[in-house]
Amino acid sequence: MQINGIVNYYEAAAQFELTAEEALELFMSKGLSRSFRWDQMVRNEHDVAFTVAKLMNGDLLDFVKKELTKVIDSGATFDDFADKITPALQRHGWWGKRDVLDPYSGQVIEARLGSASRLETIFRTNLQSAYAKGQWESIEENMSTMPYLMYDAVDDSRVRPEHAQWDGIVLPADHSFWESHYPPNGYNCRCGVIQLSWQDLQDYGLKVSQPPSANWQVHTAADGREIAHPQGVDPTFV
Repeated sequence: MQINGIVNYYEAAAQFELTAEEALELFMSKGLSRSFRWDQMVRNEHDVAFTVAKLMNGDLLDFVKKELTKVIDSGATFDDFADKITPALQRHGWWGKRDVLDPYSGQVIEARLGSASRLETIFRTNLQSAYAKGQWESIEENMSTMPYLMYDAVDDSRVRPEHAQWDGIVLPADHSFWESHYPPNGYNCRCGVIQLSWQDLQDYGLKVSQPPSANWQVHTAADGREIAHPQGVDPTFV
């Protein structure tokens, strides 16, 4: 849902034209964590550590993080990022399909490593998450005068069905819904929120919504952990 005259916190971030000091500082403060499976780390762990599944070379992982830091700082595009990072990944053999040892099963498996689509997921997800974390701090600072959030999905054919259903939901910013549904809610999720005052609700004819019911599911990670997540929210984003 789009409302003229109200800032969508993710609109600029989704186009990667915004440099946010808060986002940069938060991203730079992350440590490094090597992981083999995508579900080894969940949202709060991603807040303090940067990882790329199956990128087990610590130096190469650090290189990817530094290049993403430059993107956030300069507002560079995905093409800039890909042009710089692709040759380095290819030189180190982290590209295409490779036979690798799965530390969980002890079996050699064929794994998908680097690719153009994988780089775009790494790029978009990390930038979106960095802006989301920084903007949440701004939301908290302004909650007394703008106490509401509206879920804002991208209304096109690529949007997830559940995210489309949440589009336009208006709830208090401190409502428990946002604890499990604050965007991004999955890899390549392009959703955002719009922060609103009481006057905004009056001016645009909006009302506080009934909280939607959540169909909670359980995902069992490779290490045996059970991760509860609402349907439509990827397990590692809760």
